[in-house]
Amino acid sequence: MSKAINPSSDSSSNPASASTLKSRWSDYKLIAENGLWNNNQALVALLGLCPLLAVSNNTINGLGLGLATLFVLLASNVLVSLIRNHVSDEIRIPVFIAIIATAVTIIDLLMNAYFHTLHGILGIFIPLIVTNCAILGRAEAYASKNTVDKAVVDGFFMGVGFLFILVLLGAMREMIGNGTLFDQAYLMFGESARSWTIHFGEDYQGVLLAVLPPGAFIGLGLLIAFKNYYDSKKVSRKQKDLGIQVVVSNISTTTK
Repeated sequence: MSKAINPSSDSSSNPASASTLKSRWSDYKLIAENGLWNNNQALVALLGLCPLLAVSNNTINGLGLGLATLFVLLASNVLVSLIRNHVSDEIRIPVFIAIIATAVTIIDLLMNAYFHTLHGILGIFIPLIVTNCAILGRAEAYASKNTVDKAVVDGFFMGVGFLFILVLLGAMREMIGNGTLFDQAYLMFGESARSWTIHFGEDYQGVLLAVLPPGAFIGLGLLIAFKNYYDSKKVSRKQKDLGIQVVVSNISTTTK
């Protein structure tokens, strides 16, 4: 005799299960928004700026270091989250640093083996990922206090946000400084990528300042200014749509 199947027993029709799933996806969305924009480590937290400013003189250098940082951030977040309940508070920081150093050693050896020339260009800034405050900060502030799934999402989107700024800043400096884009792409993608270089005019002399260290500070400052301007305009539009005007004074903030 066959047993009747109760449709209500399906987990997808369970209101509690659906609510939990919706809440989880809402958390993931918030984590992604924080990593990519709201709490971008390069534009908001201003962490890990030393390698960002040092190697972002072209797109490929930024992409190489950005991918290395993304891998280390993702791996360290996962491992820290896995052991968070087994490490005492007294030794957690040295343990986190050891985990990060292990991940950096792995990526350093892999890049030396498969992208040897690019590895030489990036030089000391690959091992210095160990001291990147953004990575240790995410391990301490987030991964050590949350489950593995959230740590994975946080590590991935924080890394992608950092990678995006590295590539964008490198592209800006390369185009202004050299009049090219994706120059030396073959260092990462093989000999077939030599034809990927885009030239903006044959007679373009370039602006030397853009590829020098001051150009990195100016470029990053412009990106931060653009983000702050965009966020302020977004808040203004939202206040206008809602009919709310916020007046800020030296004493207090009043809402009309």
